[in-house]
Amino acid sequence: MSVERPLPDADAAPVDQVVLIPAGPLVLGGDLGGTSTRIVIADSEGNVVGRGAAAGGNPTSHPASAAANFGQALHAALSGLDATAVKAGVVGMAGGVALARPDVAAQFEAAWTGAGLIVAPDYIGDLEVAFASGTPEPDGTVLIAGTGSNAGLVRNHQLLRTAGGHGWLLGDDGSGFWLGREAVRSVLQALDLREPLGLLGQAVVQTILPDRDEHATAHREGYDALRDDLVRTVNSRPPVLLAELAPAVMAAYAQDDETARSLVKRAAELLTETAARLKTTSDKGPMVLAGSVAGESSPVGQLIRQHFAGDVLTARDGVGGATWLALGTLDPALATTQNHQRLVEH
Repeated sequence: MSVERPLPDADAAPVDQVVLIPAGPLVLGGDLGGTSTRIVIADSEGNVVGRGAAAGGNPTSHPASAAANFGQALHAALSGLDATAVKAGVVGMAGGVALARPDVAAQFEAAWTGAGLIVAPDYIGDLEVAFASGTPEPDGTVLIAGTGSNAGLVRNHQLLRTAGGHGWLLGDDGSGFWLGREAVRSVLQALDLREPLGLLGQAVVQTILPDRDEHATAHREGYDALRDDLVRTVNSRPPVLLAELAPAVMAAYAQDDETARSLVKRAAELLTETAARLKTTSDKGPMVLAGSVAGESSPVGQLIRQHFAGDVLTARDGVGGATWLALGTLDPALATTQNHQRLVEH
């Protein structure tokens, strides 16, 4: 088992600081998403001995800061540990295709080695991590709907086929980004038609233009100015930030806003259509749903669950799934159901 002991040198650290003496070699799991970067270090018995977190680590949506955030989370997770004891590392990454660029790959390599790690990392897609987080089963289907959206067919813990996942410019249908963009477009359409804004429209304006006089929308002469301000502000920010409007759509849906209800229904349809592209005659295993938009408390997620028959599971901790996969990389015998529960559910 892992044990803790006080640092012996009281002059070097506070007396209540502890270092961990892990059981055997260590493994590292990482989950790099559009919103956050999370790293977990575990020993060979599945005990978590280190955690680190930072802002978004998706190199596509955060090209300037993703590697730096990755390095920050690595350093935090490895604090007090011997980085050279890490013998396997699995890092799930949204937007991992960006690592094909030599400059981006070099930045991530610098973050990895800069944290003292000597084992080569295994970068995999966020779909594989999400599936492993939802179930220890080797086969099934996974659908992610968070900031972005995509779906995958998994066989023997390996991603066999994908659908969607083309990024905000070319896809991400039904995602948080999609909901935010469509919410803004509905406001612009109402302003073009000189129609009053509903509950969702007012929430969109208040979120994007928090300092604007909310009564300006009530005056006919304010429509064009408001429209121009919305367009200018949205286009001046990173496109991915439109996903921040998804909670406003959910809240308006709960209050029976007609536009929000239409958007939620359409998002669920688009996501189920994306997953349906993967349907085969030999389908087996559970469907795993991941991401805030597909969550159990999300109205989009609830509609999706009504559509799928069979075993529908929820991925609760992406970094836990990556860490469990890292245990399997170290030794397949370590990828047990008990270790899965320990890493993902606690």
